[in-house]
Amino acid sequence: MKAILAGGGTGGHVIPALAIAEELRKQYGAEVLFIGTARGIENRLVPAAGFPLKLIEVGTLNRVSWKTRLKTFAGLPTAVLAARRMLKEFRPDVVIGVGGYASGPAMLAAVLGRIPTVAFEPNVVPGFANRVVAHWVSAAAVHFEETARYFKNAKVTGVPVRQAFFETASKTPGQPTLLVFGGSQGAHAINRAMIESAPVLRERIPDIRIIHQTGERDYNDVQAAYASFGGSAEAHRFIDNMPSYFAQADLIVCRSGASTVAEITAAAKPAVFVPFSRAADDHQKRNAEALERACAAVMLEESNLNCESLVNTATSLFADQTRLTRMGEAASKLAHPDAARDIAAMAARLAGLKD
Repeated sequence: MKAILAGGGTGGHVIPALAIAEELRKQYGAEVLFIGTARGIENRLVPAAGFPLKLIEVGTLNRVSWKTRLKTFAGLPTAVLAARRMLKEFRPDVVIGVGGYASGPAMLAAVLGRIPTVAFEPNVVPGFANRVVAHWVSAAAVHFEETARYFKNAKVTGVPVRQAFFETASKTPGQPTLLVFGGSQGAHAINRAMIESAPVLRERIPDIRIIHQTGERDYNDVQAAYASFGGSAEAHRFIDNMPSYFAQADLIVCRSGASTVAEITAAAKPAVFVPFSRAADDHQKRNAEALERACAAVMLEESNLNCESLVNTATSLFADQTRLTRMGEAASKLAHPDAARDIAAMAARLAGLKD
């Protein structure tokens, strides 16, 4: 069996794709090729995981000038032709589009070549690449039930996350702990709000412990602020073993990208989501709303994020342990421990392999 995984750009696209690729190789002995672009994180992660990567040139469409959009549209036929040459050379049995820059051209090339296709969509509202190919793909693997309406032959599989998140033990009662992060680069709006909020949180919850991944940009400012008020607060530029920090947390404040949402549900943790306001198609807000409707999280929009709103939200949740427990239980009901296996099986069936 030969499979192509196309797309990338961010960890939210690439990390689940790698999990699917590993499952294809493990369960079906598949030969896997990735197709991405030169500016995506796939250039670092894919070779490090031991998979070959080929690159095509694709422009951007989100939050750019109309001139850039026109240039991108003008270059799409060339990108599709480049992808089609790669498909003819590799001869895949199935192509899986994971969203991001390279996904659209590669999936269109597969559709034109009558090669079975799977669209993987982790967000409530599909990204541009998946919206373009939605009506032509053979099947779709989605995270949310409401996303299935955009595709034919869609199945709710969830988003692949590391097994360690599912093995996060329930925290024993004790020091109330708040985990704050904004992705590998940090989130400036969250960081600034935490600098103002930390002393007030300590006044209202004297024994609170704060664990904060800041990213590189704001680390020094956050570290200095925490040192000055003397509470139990620690700043980290990066956190490599995130599941271990999830295990220590009673409540998490974070963005609501698809991978983060999947990790929250896998670990069964209550969360306050602060959606990135400039995310494509406002997909982070849609993700946060989906968990808020399920009573698994609270959404605090970035436009309303300040010391008062963050402190009031966090203190009211810490004061209601029953609600925190119920939020965690609601989150766990949205988890999908077999996501990578289910997506790989879907691709294998389309490739002609029997279960």
